[in-house]
Amino acid sequence: QVQLVESGGGLVQPGGSLRLSCAASGSIFGIYVMGWYRQAPGKQRELVATITSGDITNYADSVKGRFTISRDNVKNTVYLQMNSLKPEDTAVYYCNVRLIFPRSGDNWGQGTQVTVSS
Repeated sequence: QVQLVESGGGLVQPGGSLRLSCAASGSIFGIYVMGWYRQAPGKQRELVATITSGDITNYADSVKGRFTISRDNVKNTVYLQMNSLKPEDTAVYYCNVRLIFPRSGDNWGQGTQVTVSS
């Protein structure tokens, strides 16, 4: 079982920056993917960015060049640096850890609100 706690959300003006953090507790090893997803009101949850245990990153087209995902293995924490924020980035952002091998499982955080508005 992996517990995830997100932090760093808030209200920011268009063009501003925020950094989300997700601290994971529990056993994370082997092959896994850590990532961020978001869900805006009335819309489905969508992938924002992922990073694998081999440090391969993947981004949604809508955030490429603006967002950066990274992780700290010692702290078991994944980050999402968000720059040049737009109103359409407004959503609840969820942290996810997907264990693949030797254990499998999908773990979600409780979500953190990001609001981009002037």
